[in-house]
Amino acid sequence: MSSMQDGFNSKPTSDEDLQKVRMGELKPHNAPITLVEYDSRWPELFEGEANRVRSALGNKALQVEHVGSTSVPGLCAKPIIDMILVVADSADEPSYVPTLEAAGYTLWIREPEWFEHRLLKGPDIDINLHVFSAGTSEIERMLRFRDWLRANDTDRDNYARAKRSLARRVWRHVQHYADAKTAIIQEIMDRANAAE
Repeated sequence: MSSMQDGFNSKPTSDEDLQKVRMGELKPHNAPITLVEYDSRWPELFEGEANRVRSALGNKALQVEHVGSTSVPGLCAKPIIDMILVVADSADEPSYVPTLEAAGYTLWIREPEWFEHRLLKGPDIDINLHVFSAGTSEIERMLRFRDWLRANDTDRDNYARAKRSLARRVWRHVQHYADAKTAIIQEIMDRANAAE
């Protein structure tokens, strides 16, 4: 599974598999996905959270980036700020999780099989803080996708259309919506990769 809200990983989808990586009880969504138009305050909200993370972790925060749909001007999104936090070793939770918890964050997902990904939720606004180890290939993929959509209006609009169409359906879990976006994301990533 990936808790990536932009569907970079398409597994797992069963309730059992989702519960395995989730801290606490998995609760079904059983509703359409709420998308909102781009909000010019999202970069400011990201900066506030990024500063909180950097203040808490100091030099342990090797990189903090705004990713996902809220990081792309003009793109509709679920109103959740997706962030990447790069640390030396994301599997070494004692080196950063207690400090982030003291700052109000909550460990939400632990995915050792998927790039040792961890996800924390924020204390004030709705964020997904995705934690990866330095050098993880998924970081580059997420940043490339963001940068491509920022620079390419056609693909940004194609992605928005696909998201809106999928969001209307009733989804048992938000992850299933993310999984359903895999094909359009791969199509866009293929173009981004070919352009390099």
